Amino acid sequence: MASERPAPSLRRALLAWLVLPLIVLVPLATALLYLLAVQPAMDSLDRALTDTAVALAQILDERAGQAVLPLSAQTAHALRADLVDEVVFAVGDAQGRLLGGERALLAQDPRLARGDWRFFDGQLRGRAMRMVAHGASCGAQTCPILVAESLGKRDAAARAVVLAAAGVSLLLALCLALLARVAVGRGLRPLQQASQELERRSLQQLEPLPLQQLPREVAFFGAALNELFGRLRQAVGAQRSFLDDASHQLRTPLAVLLSESAQALEQPHPPELHARLQRLHAAAERSAHLSHQLLTLARAEGAALERRGSACIDLVQLVTEAAADWVRPALAAGQDLGFDLQPAATQGEAWLLRELLSNLLHNAQQHAGRGAQVTVRTRTEGGQAVLEVEDDGPGIDPADRARAWDRFHRGSMASGPGTGLGLPIVQHIAQLHEGHAELLAGPSARGLCVRVRLPRAVR
Repeated sequence: MASERPAPSLRRALLAWLVLPLIVLVPLATALLYLLAVQPAMDSLDRALTDTAVALAQILDERAGQAVLPLSAQTAHALRADLVDEVVFAVGDAQGRLLGGERALLAQDPRLARGDWRFFDGQLRGRAMRMVAHGASCGAQTCPILVAESLGKRDAAARAVVLAAAGVSLLLALCLALLARVAVGRGLRPLQQASQELERRSLQQLEPLPLQQLPREVAFFGAALNELFGRLRQAVGAQRSFLDDASHQLRTPLAVLLSESAQALEQPHPPELHARLQRLHAAAERSAHLSHQLLTLARAEGAALERRGSACIDLVQLVTEAAADWVRPALAAGQDLGFDLQPAATQGEAWLLRELLSNLLHNAQQHAGRGAQVTVRTRTEGGQAVLEVEDDGPGIDPADRARAWDRFHRGSMASGPGTGLGLPIVQHIAQLHEGHAELLAGPSARGLCVRVRLPRAVR
């Protein structure tokens, strides 16, 4: 069987569509910022080269029709001075003869017209340089002036611009990602609140969801849920009507059958019919009990959907009222029915809890046997209300206890008539009240103790 794929995350999908474009936009923004910032920096450094060229053009002179460069050693040193880069210059005459500076640099003269400027990259003595060439006026002639500078400041400026552009882009991307996360979280908050509201709801709460809290785009989903809740409420009403009708229709013929079979046993009859009448009466009793338990189970499940609220139930009073109905059957079964009642209260439905107690007492009466001692206890323990019914009968085999809560299952040690629905009804009613039932060994490791733990009610 193929494993089920996990459901896609709406939050993750929204974040992906918002954040993934940043993977493309951040490099583009970095490149754009780099281009916008690095060019002005390079232009500024190029202007510094033109300053040196202009200074050389001011020194350049013409004597007797020949261009001369009256440049002192101190001036030449000053023109080459730089804390970071190596600065080299070369000045030639119209015939290409060197008037001052580096001959190797003059060899890269691009032969410009008078007044023209050109910036270019080149190599000088195997080193990359940024160069500027200028066609300077020297009398009636045009003399080339070239100034070259190594790339130290340019490389440092480019690195600084790259780091600044990348830093700004990453900071912007992080801010946008954070804002996207916050925006998605705030956008999905109504859905989360609606989901939490549904999780908190039990089968007793089928009121419509407040659609005004949902975004317009998912309000249709909330409306569909409200329609479903409405259909469930209608189904609960139909189930309740059916159960009431079924209870009425079944109770009368079964009661007649029980009464007629009991009277037939009491009245004179042929001996050969006695065993048959006993079986008929036992089947009628079992059918009446089974129909009562099935209807109780169905009504309990219907009550889970129908119940709007619950009352504070005093378990001591509940057991006291039930005692009158069970003392006489216990005496008839030859059992000693006792009570150990301490204050305990819970929130719930009184009729459901009475059915729970009736099933426990009926089970004890049917299976504990004659001479058994049956004790009903109530108390408060660990913040919970506890109801126990304990007997010293044969009990339930430990191997059967796990399945004792299954419907229609009867243990290997079960004796007497039974339907296998008593304990499942007990567990179901306990769970409807947000509690649970457990099976324990009876006194001196004999018998059975059914302990029901329910939330404690504070009165």
